[in-house]
Amino acid sequence: MRVDNFINGKFIPGSSGNTEKVISPVDGKLIAAYTTSTKEDLEAIITTATEAQKQWQNITLKERVQVFYRYKAILERNINFLSDIIVQENGKIFSEAKAEIEKAIELCEFACALPQFAHGETEEVSVGVQCTSERYPIGVVASIVPFNFPSMVPHWTIMNAIALGNAFILKPSEKVPVSSQYIAKYLQEAGLPDGVFSIINGGSDIVEMICDHPKIKAVTFVGSTKIAALVYKRCTSNLKQVLALGGAKNHIILSPDAHQEMAATNIVASMSGCAGQRCMAAATLLAVGDCDHIIEKIVNESKKIQCGNNLGSVISKEAKERIENYVTEAERQGAKILSDGRNTTVVGKEQGFYVGPTIIDHATPEMAVATEEIFGPVLTIIRCKTIDEALAIENNNPYGNACSIFTQSGSIASYVSKRASAGMCGVNIGVPVPREPFGFGGWNQSKYGSGDITGKSSIEFWTKAKKTTVKWNPEAGINWMS
Repeated sequence: MRVDNFINGKFIPGSSGNTEKVISPVDGKLIAAYTTSTKEDLEAIITTATEAQKQWQNITLKERVQVFYRYKAILERNINFLSDIIVQENGKIFSEAKAEIEKAIELCEFACALPQFAHGETEEVSVGVQCTSERYPIGVVASIVPFNFPSMVPHWTIMNAIALGNAFILKPSEKVPVSSQYIAKYLQEAGLPDGVFSIINGGSDIVEMICDHPKIKAVTFVGSTKIAALVYKRCTSNLKQVLALGGAKNHIILSPDAHQEMAATNIVASMSGCAGQRCMAAATLLAVGDCDHIIEKIVNESKKIQCGNNLGSVISKEAKERIENYVTEAERQGAKILSDGRNTTVVGKEQGFYVGPTIIDHATPEMAVATEEIFGPVLTIIRCKTIDEALAIENNNPYGNACSIFTQSGSIASYVSKRASAGMCGVNIGVPVPREPFGFGGWNQSKYGSGDITGKSSIEFWTKAKKTTVKWNPEAGINWMS
């Protein structure tokens, strides 16, 4: 398959002449190719997007969201087809890929409800004096998205930004550019005017161009913390509005009183779901006191997870090697490997990139497996004497996406939730992702910028406020408020 840019309603190859291959992590086979883009390609997109946005913003919000009612129906009709694409380009199992499209549909539903959330306000602030606040689009905006959710993460931003009147440029990950082609196709089918949505394919040079271009007014980024910080600094130095989401090292605090079955199944699902390639995955288990009875169940539960069956591949050969090196280093440093997913292959897919579920016990807080984002199906266990000791480890980590507590005690759950240094907390939930209209966003080095990337908080990011004060009757008394 050939992957193209999408400019003014047409699929057009990048103009650099350099072709890049897209390899399926499932079996190592070539599934697509694309030609990288140039500055001229980005300029062409911005020119058409700027003109299209001028027309698009003049349509009322209620009219604009009609596109997304139709788009939602298209996603629903094509959910299995779109899920198959994610399986091939990302390596997820089918149920995970389908769940990703189902989340995109939920995000679409929220966009359709924006007229109920993003309306203006009017108040009589003094006798005969009214103040009105209305929200206006920013202009041309862009999102730079990662490989781990080829459909869901783009939908975090596409629909809200466009529904609120902006023209939108998507820069997909070079590893998974195929899903974006169908986003463009289906938005066009739903009636979105040409130029309002665009795609540009390429690498870091295109990211830098997006950060620097003066006509792109706002940028979102999702990826590693290192790159998120660079994108944030570069965009803000160019006076752009920016929200950059980085990496994570999510902690689950396990209390001995936790429901054994619920804790084991949820923790394993969190550490192994999407092959651990999600910024909300359980990475470190802080086991408080005597939790051996639950850890034994976690290990047994992990044995039910089999590569090629209910566990997908990691994204690349390099990712597989990196993940396995973390495990080997922890073992060398004295940690105990309770479940070993290294050197895993799948029959018939020997060229695929697979890592089995891996559980490391008796790690220490300074080990790399306990402090660095591994982005694979690896759970590191650190033994703690008290809840406060566990919280100290969690608070000391530089990231801040998620923290969960597994317990049957309401007081312990409340104590941990209030003190965890994370933007998203869970009680007896392995992946505490908020549902719409609550926004997705972490703390600390997991996020640079203000607000959340989804939900009601995103309205402020994609718009600017205009306040108008009106007085008509000259008979009204004059005071300091009028």
